[in-house]
Order: sequence, then structure tokens, then C-alpha cells
Amino acid sequence: MWMLLVLIYGLLKGAREIAKKKAMERNSVMEVLVIYTLISFLLVVPSAPKAGGLEPHFFIWIAIKSIFIFVAWIFSFHSLKKIPISLYGVLDLSRVLFATSLGIFVLGETLNINQIFGLIFVSAGLLLLKFKPRFLIKLFKYNDEGASKSDKSDLEGTASSTTIPAPAPVDTTPPASRHSTTFYVILALTSCMLNAGSGFLDKILMQDMTSSQLQFWYMLFLICYYLLYILITREKIHFTVFKNPWVWAMAIMFVIADKSLFIANGMEGSRITVMTLIKQSGCIVTILAGRFIFKEKNTGYRFFCAGIVILGIVLGVM
Repeated sequence: MWMLLVLIYGLLKGAREIAKKKAMERNSVMEVLVIYTLISFLLVVPSAPKAGGLEPHFFIWIAIKSIFIFVAWIFSFHSLKKIPISLYGVLDLSRVLFATSLGIFVLGETLNINQIFGLIFVSAGLLLLKFKPRFLIKLFKYNDEGASKSDKSDLEGTASSTTIPAPAPVDTTPPASRHSTTFYVILALTSCMLNAGSGFLDKILMQDMTSSQLQFWYMLFLICYYLLYILITREKIHFTVFKNPWVWAMAIMFVIADKSLFIANGMEGSRITVMTLIKQSGCIVTILAGRFIFKEKNTGYRFFCAGIVILGIVLGVM
């Protein structure tokens, strides 16, 4: 049952990345992030009567978890806005490495032979995405629909020089250069590391509290952090973002996914190393979205890398 709940979390997480990308086509990063968090909190307010009874020291750990999420979300939203969703989805798989390390070295979990090979495949997929062997690049750029051997663009989702430019979107920010793309990739990887730390705290905290308690209080801390951020930076939030349906879709999927994950963390026998592998099922959703919804080019190689990672996930849960 806990594996099924984590699978639900992973698939909803992938769908949520699509909603994020769509939402930020209409509103700024911070507008989407703040209102998305506010709506999510309002959706969990009905569970407030069940959120009491925690000892004071637990609030410190929940506050730390919320800081991790607060920074991770800012980094991930900014990176997702600037890089292709299919690339972001595969980069997000790197949290496997961070979370597995925490599970082994801190929680004392052990890996069986299948899980060891699973982790090797996951790592291989990520390394191939990073270093991009030339012969594989040529192969997949040739076979990838809409691309050719003469296409000189890298795996950034950019069009070839013969492509007629599409009309400029509402957001007039120029597309990221290769240098800035590297910066946003680093932000995405940092976000993965922080999310892994948050997941590690979930596993510990859910031994002593209910999913309603953890979800309500960490969302409340998040709201407080964003209010402080707005006051300090004087960030302007236009509340027309409430009319953005993608923000509402994000919030609903987020609350359901988090509830599923917290319940799974509280179940006997659940393991953070296996759970982290299953969570990465969402990358298939993001790569498919990049191909068929956002019409990104050169997704064939990312499918190949993701396929290696998914093979590792299957081995890890066998």
C-alpha cells in the first residue's frame, strides 16, 4: 500500500510540474508561488482541529523542514521557468542520490542487490544526461522528430537556425543563454538536495505525528516565510493570479500528493531509499509533456536517459 501511495505522489508531482510551467506563462514566479502556497494552505485548514497536541520541540523541526521547502520551491520555480520541462524532469531525478545517501548513512537502511543495481542505473542515466556522449547525441538528434544531423542546437530545447521564430510570449524575458541555463540547472539540483532533506525529515517526523499535523503546521510556516519574504523584498503580488486555473490545479494536486506521501511515511516497513526511487516516476510525465504539450525539440535523448533511470527504479522496488 505504501508503494502505491508513493506512486500516486510521483505521478501527481509530474503533473504538477506541467501546471507550474503553464501557470508561469500567465503570472510571475513569485505570484504563482505565493498564491499557490496560500491556496494549498487554505485547502488543509479543515484539518486544523486534528493538528494540535504536538510537543514544542517538534515545531523546531517542522520549521526547519519548511525552510528547506521554502528555498527549494523558489529555486525550482525559477529554474522551471527558464529551462525545458523535459530537462527539468530528468534533473529532478538527482534527488534519488541525495535521499538514498541520507537513508543509508543516517537512517542505517541497507540496499539489497536489486536496489544496488537500481541505484547504479539511476546514476548512469543522470551522468549520461550531464556529459552527453557525442555519438549518442548524434544518434538521437537524427532520430528525434523535428531534428536533423545538421541541427546545431544543444539539448536546451532551442530551435535550429532555420526555424521560423514563434511570436514572443507575454513574458518578454529573453531566453536563457547557455551560461544562464547552467545557472538554472544548478538551482534545480540544489532544489533537489533540499527536497531530499525535507523528505528525510518527513520520515523521522511521521514516526511521532499524524499526516494532518505535519501538513497543517509546515504549510502554516511556509505562509509565514513567504509573508516575510514579500515584506523584506517588497515583491508586488497581483491578485489576478487567483483567476489562473493552473494555480488552483497545482494546489489541489499538491495537497493530495503530500497527504499520500505523509501517510506512506508513517506506514510500517516503508523505506526512504525505495520511496525515493518510486517518486521519480513523475519524470515520465514531464518528458511526455515537454514533447507533446510544450513541443520541445531533442527530447529523444532525454527519453533514453529517463528510460535508464526508470529501469533502475523498477529494479529497486523488485
